[in-house]
Amino acid sequence: MLHQRRFKSTHFRFHRFSLFLLLLVFLSSCAASRKARIREEQVNTVLTTARSFKGTPYVWGGNTKKGVDCSGLICNAYKSINLTLPRTADAQALVGEKIKQKNLKPGDLIFFALGKKRREITHVGLVTESRKNNVQFIHATTQRGVMESNLAEEYYNKHYRGARRIID
Repeated sequence: MLHQRRFKSTHFRFHRFSLFLLLLVFLSSCAASRKARIREEQVNTVLTTARSFKGTPYVWGGNTKKGVDCSGLICNAYKSINLTLPRTADAQALVGEKIKQKNLKPGDLIFFALGKKRREITHVGLVTESRKNNVQFIHATTQRGVMESNLAEEYYNKHYRGARRIID
């Protein structure tokens, strides 16, 4: 009889502990999916804002729809989700989490050295789409203004210097 009581008590505690673990797993998965949903909403807002500048002419130091440069475009895009980024591409290259090119996601920033110095960051773009070997990004070009390009294009691929994730 005593043995049966101990068994029932241990059995009850085991079930209670199992239910507790299941509840923890459920709650953590809910939090993870909520975080993913918030990230997706933020990325969509940033991309929508950046795309609203398409066709805007390039103006060095500009940050309005009358004229914008590459880092000004990025500042405006992230400002739409209340994030303030540094004003220059080289300073933006120091913000957020460093990521590998193969791990790029929409919303990530990609950096280029387009000037005479091969290592100096002079240009920034915002990833709009990322599929295997197909990374599209929006940026402000001196010749054509704000437009989307493909990282696989020889010119951009050759001058690519790294990427950062701002929205976790």
